[in-house]
Amino acid sequence: MEKNQHAFHELFAQLGLPSDALSIALFVQTHSPLPGRVALPDADFWSPAQADFLRESLLQDNGWAHQVDALSEALRGSESGLD
Repeated sequence: MEKNQHAFHELFAQLGLPSDALSIALFVQTHSPLPGRVALPDADFWSPAQADFLRESLLQDNGWAHQVDALSEALRGSESGLD
C-alpha cells in the first residue's frame, strides 16, 4: 500500500489537468461549489478514467487520498487543502 504524500499540484498532473497554481485556482472556481450530496468521483466534470482514479485513491486510502480529500474540500468551499 502506497503511503507517500503527494503535493496538491501533483494530483492535477496525475489527473491529466494543468497543474500550475493559476490553472488549479481556475478549476476550483469553475467547478465550485460541489454540492455536499455529490461524492467527488461522481461529479459530472470528470472523465471516466479520472473518476476511477479518484474513487480508487479514496477506497485504497493510498498516497493520493489526502490530496483527493483536499480537492473535495476546496470544491466545497474550504481552501484548507491547497497548501
